Amino acid sequence: MLARSAQGLYWMGRYLERTKHVCRLLGLQTAALVDRPVQEIHSGWSRIYNSMGRLPPGGSLERDSTDEFTLADSFTLADDLTFERSNPDSVWTCLSSGRENARQMRHCISPEMWTRLNLAYLRIQKLDILEIWSSSPESFYVETAAEMDTFMGVAAATMYRDEGWHFTEVGRYIERAQLAASLFLAQLAEDPATEEEAAADWTNLLHAYSALETYQSRYGIEVRPTQALDLLATDPLVPGSLCRSLDVMQAELVSIGSGPNAASSAAAQRVAGRLRALIHYEWPDAQDHKGILERVVQYCRDLHDMTAVTYFDYTIESLPMR
Repeated sequence: MLARSAQGLYWMGRYLERTKHVCRLLGLQTAALVDRPVQEIHSGWSRIYNSMGRLPPGGSLERDSTDEFTLADSFTLADDLTFERSNPDSVWTCLSSGRENARQMRHCISPEMWTRLNLAYLRIQKLDILEIWSSSPESFYVETAAEMDTFMGVAAATMYRDEGWHFTEVGRYIERAQLAASLFLAQLAEDPATEEEAAADWTNLLHAYSALETYQSRYGIEVRPTQALDLLATDPLVPGSLCRSLDVMQAELVSIGSGPNAASSAAAQRVAGRLRALIHYEWPDAQDHKGILERVVQYCRDLHDMTAVTYFDYTIESLPMR
């Protein structure tokens, strides 16, 4: 596969995975505005921004005890994370970037994939924060996340299983693993005032990863942070778990095979193996889960760089001699 095509599909996968991730978090956050305590709402916004490594508009999140100011702040923060063109992680930017990569790679994806993605893109172009805020903002985020799930389902059903498919999946799962580890770190950095607030925060994360029912069937109704984190990090049967993301990502890299530079390909495989080992072998005995999650984030960044050097941005000198 041409390096340019591989790169476009890789970034398509990353951008659309990020779109879904942000929509799921914002859907839960805006739904909480209806009846949740002010402190819990503030904690949710803080978790989202800290996980993205982004400063909110105004430079910081000030805690306020009045519902009126909390709702006004939430409107501004939701706009920044949804429609702000200068924010590289906003829903609008990620969906637009994913769609542009798909447009350039239309020869590599199925017509059904392009149709689903283009419909989602055209819908969001007609909206702004005032329009979605005036009715039910959480419905917009739920619908957009569902559109991303539909796109991925259509891709799984219709895309040819060549290298293009594997590059798309590698992009998706590197992004998913990095976002999950960053989100768990942001939650660990929060300091809830009560155990009830901590349980509410982790319940929201279980909701975000469609794992609440699994948790309750295994541990019961009461949500304990350590058990919730273990489930989201190590259960390979939870679709969005860190463990599953890293397992699939390594398998897709193996399916792609060696790039033009065999040494660089081998190095990328080693980093992928270290990532899996952190969760499969170090996590169960570790006392410092925060340290492991920090290493996961760094290894994901390293693996991204190695993937780019191995398959996209290699030099002519690295090509094997004929």
